[in-house]
Amino acid sequence: MVVLRYLRKPFFAVVLVYAVGITGMALIPGQDADGNPEYMSLFHAFYFFTYTATTTGFGEIPNEFSDEQRLWAIFCLYTGVIAWFYAIGSTIRLLQNPHFTQAMNERGFARIVKRIKDPYFIVCGFGDTGSLLARGLSDHHMGAVVIDSDPERIKALALRDYTVKMPGLCADASVPKHLVEAGVQQPNCKAVVALNPDEDINLKIAVMAKFLNPSIRVICRSTSLRHEEHLKDLEGVSVIDPFEIFGELLSMAITDPLLHNLNSWLVRAHGIALGEPLKVPKGDWILCGYGRMGQWLHKYMTEDGIQPIVIDPDHHGESRPEYVIHKYADRKTLEEVGIKDVAGVVACTNSDSDNLSILLSAQVLNPDAFAIARQNDHENQLAFDAASADLILQSSLTTARRILKLLISPLIQTLIDYLREQGEEATKMVVQRLQAAVGDQTPHLWRVNLCGEEASAATDFLKDGRALTLGDLIRDPYGNSESTLSCVPLMIERKGKCMMLPTNAERVQRADEIVFCGTERSENLLMATLNNPYTLHYLATGSDMPRGYFFEWLSNRYDKTASNGV
Repeated sequence: MVVLRYLRKPFFAVVLVYAVGITGMALIPGQDADGNPEYMSLFHAFYFFTYTATTTGFGEIPNEFSDEQRLWAIFCLYTGVIAWFYAIGSTIRLLQNPHFTQAMNERGFARIVKRIKDPYFIVCGFGDTGSLLARGLSDHHMGAVVIDSDPERIKALALRDYTVKMPGLCADASVPKHLVEAGVQQPNCKAVVALNPDEDINLKIAVMAKFLNPSIRVICRSTSLRHEEHLKDLEGVSVIDPFEIFGELLSMAITDPLLHNLNSWLVRAHGIALGEPLKVPKGDWILCGYGRMGQWLHKYMTEDGIQPIVIDPDHHGESRPEYVIHKYADRKTLEEVGIKDVAGVVACTNSDSDNLSILLSAQVLNPDAFAIARQNDHENQLAFDAASADLILQSSLTTARRILKLLISPLIQTLIDYLREQGEEATKMVVQRLQAAVGDQTPHLWRVNLCGEEASAATDFLKDGRALTLGDLIRDPYGNSESTLSCVPLMIERKGKCMMLPTNAERVQRADEIVFCGTERSENLLMATLNNPYTLHYLATGSDMPRGYFFEWLSNRYDKTASNGV
């Protein structure tokens, strides 16, 4: 429609000039070699006008022109050039028209998405969080398509060195047609992630996605209670509040540092070594800033029995007045509240410069205090790294990690909650198993569904009524009978119920969904085992299964002979 609207007049102009020129050349008489009148055929007229209009010039055909014909040819030459200039100029303007460019980009994007056969996700918003999430998906070899209204971000997406192709579209993701172009109704589209800075748009994306595909999963970032109430009413929608997650992580670091260490290691946090938790001192705390993040931190700290001193010039919370200082958290104020005697300081304002300033003052006044800083902008990463805070809470990174955990293995958060209820001993057991299996290698999480599509050999094996244990599955096909793959089964979801921390002797059943933590090599070998009947039979029974018709016939004949006692 855009092409027809912009090129209709130029097209008719060219057709009209050609029609008039060809008709004139055919009607104006010329002369043959004997001087007799001769009329040019329509084909010759069209041929002459074609090369004349393009200013090529092959001479006068089929005979020399009369003066009348030459005069008409001059007219045809000028009008043809003008018509072509008009048409070419209109075409160039069309190619430069933003509406045409957008339409072409949308069509190309939709074609690319339709050719995607593997499971993928729709990421709406390619800011700091979206960029980090895309990188995490790429590291796990999982695909995504990106929609963002900022053209510069889409250009940046095209320059990323992802392991899988991630097409992008510059558009408003809250418009339903763009979600359809991104494949929200395709069966291999597994989830829509709304990460737009405007939370009203995130709410609209979630609602539109559920209307277009009621069965699709939606993950939405939101820090607004009003939006969260709307989103919680939608089935299949997960709400991610980074500030609430900050509170959970800080509470975990204070009350269960080993579990905090395990959780950080599972999400591949930088510089985290498994089994080396943070050592958070006991005592009083200072909380600088009482915005959305500060309120969540204050809530979790008070639940853990810590009554922090709040420093915020605009604080209007429900904390006890004696613990609130209505001033800016500068060096003088920190000294007044007794920073030299506290166990920790949290700088959680919405300004990175203020947080770094608070952190610097705290390190000078009390170097032994446990320092926690909030990082608002991912671009300030180098400054926060140089500040050497004990714990940095970055909104985009924390949100991306939680969403990645939900997309790759949503049951992992269930495991973390389970371990927190069970206590430190259960966490120690998991840490020891992971240290023995994975060691210093980068952790890798994945899920296995014992169904025909993902584990054909295992499904057939179980269908025959034979027993299969987790130990059989994780046995190394290239090692001895005692060696296992570098992975640990963390849980089994069976008929809607979760079995936490199963042993290797646990028998698996068809349709079980098993969560593993290990290395990427272990996943590749395990998936090969689950789909190779010969390897699986050998690992489960210790004997090789005959291959080929002849050896199968020979094995069956031997079994019959043995059963007859011959």
